[in-house]
Amino acid sequence: MVGGIPKSAPALLKAFRFGEKAGGVGFDWRNAREVMDKVREEVGEIEAELAKGDKAHLEEEIGDLLFVTASLARKLDINPEQALNKTLQKFATRFAHIERRVKESGKRFGDFTLDELEGFWQEAKN
Repeated sequence: MVGGIPKSAPALLKAFRFGEKAGGVGFDWRNAREVMDKVREEVGEIEAELAKGDKAHLEEEIGDLLFVTASLARKLDINPEQALNKTLQKFATRFAHIERRVKESGKRFGDFTLDELEGFWQEAKN
């Protein structure tokens, strides 16, 4: 275990718990707005790394963004694992709708433009 957090825990949960531990000793943002500033900073760093095309640095910056997003969830009293799982279920339901529409058409995915597939996605949302 790392600082009382099992190594086998999902990474998002570990990020959340690390933030709790750091916050417990005063190393933390004061509020969610401050965390949002950090989210924007991390997105900017990702954009800069995209321009450079350095995958190793991109991976690091994506990790930073995921970590700070877990901190945002913590500040908002939202369980990030639960939030992500709900979003994944929503995505799966909507994507299944797209798959049904493609199958009903008798065509293949590659026969549709991204805009057409997005239309199916919007149908699923409604």
